Amino acid sequence: MDEKEITELLDRILAPWVRSLALTPVSVDEESATLRLPFAGGLRHSGGVICGQVFMAAADTAMVVAISAALGGFKPMSTVSLNISFMRAVRNGDVVITARVLRMGRNLVFGEVELFDDAGNMAVHATTTYALLN
Repeated sequence: MDEKEITELLDRILAPWVRSLALTPVSVDEESATLRLPFAGGLRHSGGVICGQVFMAAADTAMVVAISAALGGFKPMSTVSLNISFMRAVRNGDVVITARVLRMGRNLVFGEVELFDDAGNMAVHATTTYALLN
């Protein structure tokens, strides 16, 4: 999938509030997808750090792109589990999200997602399971 195909996929499948995060593709191959989450002050909660809900949505979205690339295009799927560890607070700067397909089964896909702050430090780590619906 190229950048244009990824952008069209995100525009087609994401809820409007997730689209408002303005995630942009950086690179995609058959094993992984990397997206950029541009910083916006409105992503921070009252504590001054980007809130966990933003990171969970970004991780989930990046994994959907990685699975779609591995499948050669989007197929209906559903998140079964998204286990996330918030390792470092992010107050500002863009965040880079890399999602990797670890195992593609007939019905289930297992993955891993890493989110890095603008200094290159891992801020969030997630493991995921998705059910393929077709």
